[in-house]
Amino acid sequence: MERDACCCAGHKTKERTAEEYKKLVNRLSRIEGQVRGIRGMVEKNAYCTDILMQVSAVNAALAAFNRELLSSHIRSCVADDIRAGKDETVEELVQTLEKLMK
Repeated sequence: MERDACCCAGHKTKERTAEEYKKLVNRLSRIEGQVRGIRGMVEKNAYCTDILMQVSAVNAALAAFNRELLSSHIRSCVADDIRAGKDETVEELVQTLEKLMK
């Protein structure tokens, strides 16, 4: 089922296209698998450096997920709201970016 690509500001939800939804869920599933792998490494008393390298890979995967989601948000929700005259969306974006950059 194809979903509408705009944000619903009143409810703070977003309908995503089937393709966007699938891409995001697939990324999260891979990350989830990586985290389970790290747990397994800890349970098997793996060497610290090996675990740290896997944690670094998960951090990179989460950062890539954030970049993809933020890019989509700006191109759809933010752009649509600006076109509709909802200037408060810019402030929300700035606040979000400030939190992400901490």
